[in-house]
Amino acid sequence: MLRRLSSRANWQVGRWGLQNSLRGGSRPAQYVSRHFSSAAANEVDKADDVLEPSQIRNVAIIAHVDHGKTTLMDRILRECGANVPQERAMDSITLERERGITISSKYTSVYWKGMQMNVVDTPGHADFGGEVERVVGMVEGAVLVVDAGEGPLAQTKFVVAKALNLGIRPILLLNKVDRHSVTEQRCGEVESMIFDLFANLGATDSQLEFPVLYASAKGGWVSRTYTKGDEPGFDRTVAPLMDTIANHIPPPKGDLSSPFKMLISMMDHDAFMGRLVTGRINSGVVRLGDRIHGLRNVEGDASVVLEQGKVIKLMKKNGMATVLVNSAGAGDIVSIAGLAEPSIGHTIAAVDVTEALPAAAMDPPTLSMTFSVNDSPLGGRDGHQLTGPKIGERLMSESRCNLSIAVIPTPRQDAYEVQGRGELQLGILLENMRREGFELSVSPPAVLYKNENGKKLEPIEELVIEVNDEHAGLVIEALSHRRAEMLDMGPCAESVGRTRLTFTCPSRGLVGYRSVFSTDTHGTGFMHRAFLAYGKYRGPLGNVRKGVLVSMAPGTITAHALMGLEARGILFVKPGMETYDGMIVGEHTRETDLEINPVRTKELNNIRAAGKDENIKLSPPRLINLEEAIGYVAADEIIEVTPKAVRLRKSILDSSRRKAVKRVKKET
Repeated sequence: MLRRLSSRANWQVGRWGLQNSLRGGSRPAQYVSRHFSSAAANEVDKADDVLEPSQIRNVAIIAHVDHGKTTLMDRILRECGANVPQERAMDSITLERERGITISSKYTSVYWKGMQMNVVDTPGHADFGGEVERVVGMVEGAVLVVDAGEGPLAQTKFVVAKALNLGIRPILLLNKVDRHSVTEQRCGEVESMIFDLFANLGATDSQLEFPVLYASAKGGWVSRTYTKGDEPGFDRTVAPLMDTIANHIPPPKGDLSSPFKMLISMMDHDAFMGRLVTGRINSGVVRLGDRIHGLRNVEGDASVVLEQGKVIKLMKKNGMATVLVNSAGAGDIVSIAGLAEPSIGHTIAAVDVTEALPAAAMDPPTLSMTFSVNDSPLGGRDGHQLTGPKIGERLMSESRCNLSIAVIPTPRQDAYEVQGRGELQLGILLENMRREGFELSVSPPAVLYKNENGKKLEPIEELVIEVNDEHAGLVIEALSHRRAEMLDMGPCAESVGRTRLTFTCPSRGLVGYRSVFSTDTHGTGFMHRAFLAYGKYRGPLGNVRKGVLVSMAPGTITAHALMGLEARGILFVKPGMETYDGMIVGEHTRETDLEINPVRTKELNNIRAAGKDENIKLSPPRLINLEEAIGYVAADEIIEVTPKAVRLRKSILDSSRRKAVKRVKKET
């Protein structure tokens, strides 16, 4: 029960929240915000907002990409009375809504039968695994959402391993059971696969005793028994899930009487309040106006004080709203404003605390790219963030908010090495920067190797592919050139005429393969990948790309020139585009590069011959987007990224210099 507030006004707010929570609803954000933003907010008993840890449940929604996490979050919010204005309400970032994927972790709070449930929505793509690693430490339980047709895939294993290692109690929710291809027998098979997965990952006896629920997140219902949800009188609600969370997930551990400590798991910035840090309170109570400081662990298990200050704002989530509160206690998840130095992985604590909390372990980055100033002949036309210091400042800011990205200065003052988990993660960073007005030159992705006991190790990924039977041979042949090793091959249980293939493949072999895979399977295949481990170096890759067509003249591209060049390969440009010496304008039909003139114009005269007028018809060009460019460029090429264009070019623009460098490499 919520504690009784001291004043009559406070008591009325608390009574409304209690009555509504008993009905399974959310407290009205307007009442809480209006009360706590008043001038008298600091005069009330500041312990009145503190919940006992037994009243709190912290749970994460984890799953493979496209298995229904965000849709399930919408249903949970609506079930608990929150105002959800649109579908995929938790996907608040523009790129998330455009691409239909979750990029960053977010949390919200709902009230259910007298309990406050803090629910964390996590990404499902392997490249954003760092978002999962840094937030699973905030929760005591997890709802593992698995597509009942597809079963556990590569990313499922990744997120489950992280959760089980932290002692989190899981709940299995088999989603999309209302599809015709999903039977009760199939659900039983998937449940057995999940049990085996848990056992292989070292789950404890209590973790293996997980409840199983059946759901259609799209249909808005959860059941404790297998059903299609179309029976007469069936109650289409997610209440069984909420009750299972309340009964199965343990309350957070924490002593309200101990000094205040909180590990930062999320970070944001507000134009008025400055840095906002979010985390679960480990112990004690924090109140508005309290003196606090930031701590950081250093080598030798020592802790360093980063900054001292006080709590100027204390906030919690309530459905889709953010509300101001006066205090919060152990086990609760809150956002605090008042310090400018601490970031993710640091500790915020009372001033008498001198020891920082241990930060979550993060898997190392596997790919790196060099971000530098755009020095092409067309540089500076589109963007307004052009200088090296501006680029460095933006990258450092990103590394503080995203621990899975590392930024390392290079000997060049205008270039920075950015290390991340994969092409998609680095591509999202580049897309955000170009939308902010940055212009960049970006090198091809380079794999980060390790040396142990004199042996060269490289990152190996697990790759699960589903394709039509007629495309399986083409996929196997393509991956053999990329040093992949097949682990399993068999028919898909839920689809007739389709094959499921499981490989292990070096990360460098998968760079740029997604677009090739889409072409080979005519867009009908599914590919899922996740980092597995560092393994023995598998040797050089086979022939994975042809040569390119390189412009040898600056100017405006003409249709007359392209008409004569179509036979040379696949064009990346169309008439009217600007080009320059060294810019890549297409892919050659052969293995070598070819220099061409795409700006050549037709020689005109005053003689007109009958039947000689040219009706120029060009094939549609292959316009490469940013993600395709990251996977396409070779070692001697770079990507030019501006707010309005993505261009490929040679790193050395001058043709004679390129030839000289190539000749020297051959001689050495």
